[in-house]
Amino acid sequence: MKIQLLKIAHARSGDKGDTANIGLIALKPELYPILVREVTAERVKQHFAGICKGEVERYELPNLGALNFLLHESLGGGGTVSLKTDPQGKTLSSALLRMEIEVDEVVAGKGRE
Repeated sequence: MKIQLLKIAHARSGDKGDTANIGLIALKPELYPILVREVTAERVKQHFAGICKGEVERYELPNLGALNFLLHESLGGGGTVSLKTDPQGKTLSSALLRMEIEVDEVVAGKGRE
């Protein structure tokens, strides 16, 4: 079954120059392995197609039950030079939480209701 990440994780994001930073945190420790399996750098790059022009890097933080993503060349040059309406990465965490992943019904029941 497909669910949005917002059912099993929460996220925070920010920016530095032209790179957006998104932290994705499992709601429960047992959900972290699903994030590791399903939320790859390649899938995040696809999810942000048209926004992220550069490489996506993924860092695993198992002690926090979290993944951290760097989306290079995503902000039109950054806050001081971009012509975008919102040249910062603050809203990208919400966008990532809308990404759909495959899980079994048991996992879906362990997330948010």
